Amino acid sequence: MTVEYHTVTENEAGQRVDNFLIRHFKHVPKSVVYRILRKGEVRVNKKRVKPEKKLELGEVIRIPPVKQEEDLRPVDQPAVASAALLDVLEKAMLFEDEQLIFINKPSGLPVHGGSGYKIGLIEAFRQLRENLPYVELAHRIDRDTSGVVILAKSRQALTELHGLFRDGKIDKRYKALVAGRWKHGRQHVTMDLSKEEGTRQKVQVVEEGEGKVSETIFSSLKNLNGASLLEAQILTGRMHQIRVQLQNLGHPILGDDRYGDFALNRKFREMGLKRLFLHSASVEFTLRATGRRYMIEAPLSDELKDVLLNIRISSVQT
Repeated sequence: MTVEYHTVTENEAGQRVDNFLIRHFKHVPKSVVYRILRKGEVRVNKKRVKPEKKLELGEVIRIPPVKQEEDLRPVDQPAVASAALLDVLEKAMLFEDEQLIFINKPSGLPVHGGSGYKIGLIEAFRQLRENLPYVELAHRIDRDTSGVVILAKSRQALTELHGLFRDGKIDKRYKALVAGRWKHGRQHVTMDLSKEEGTRQKVQVVEEGEGKVSETIFSSLKNLNGASLLEAQILTGRMHQIRVQLQNLGHPILGDDRYGDFALNRKFREMGLKRLFLHSASVEFTLRATGRRYMIEAPLSDELKDVLLNIRISSVQT
């Protein structure tokens, strides 16, 4: 095994050196990456660097050899996506150009592996498109939420998308089926949210100034029998934002097993609703680097369309 020298490419520029090494070594434990950085075995332009060092185009990285027999023993083999999952992703692609890929993510698939799931959308997509030199998630949506997910095909596009999300320059809208009749018209909702004490995956509304501000504009699309179909335009991207806000307003999302009304969930399960009825329906934005404007819509799945049809049929029968 010998020392390797790597010249930073355009797609790698701006990336932290620790993240570059984690991707380069793939299945080597992160502790090994930070150890070789700490010991000075990794050099950039012949200089020792800290993990947070951001790489620049044309810099030369000295990458030391890693002894497989010592360093790989605790690592599991990488998960392999099933042929069925790859087929689902192939059919779920909405649009692709030289910069971006848009996918209509199915409910139940996490955007990335971890927390009990060995493989997610991004890992499976990299297996589907092994020829792509670079592809990264531009943002996240919940595992049980379906709809538009954006992937970037270059670091420049990824960095710009992160900036657009941060500055509120991406118009991102969801569809949600909620309990009860929505009587609020177009409502701009602002609430402070914070993680519940002792939990990592549940959020609650707190007093102003005690959490992170969340903003959503809700509008009614259709009133149904005992339910309402809403559009939610998110102005911030807080964890479980739409779900917690609607619960607090007295209109929990149907099919929500974390913040929902469990009795109502059972009732609507009889109408075919076996998942969270929350769907990332559209995104609209312009990439400054190219001047190209994107307006991408993701249709509801047949499963959710059938639920709406069954509710209308039940209202006629009653």
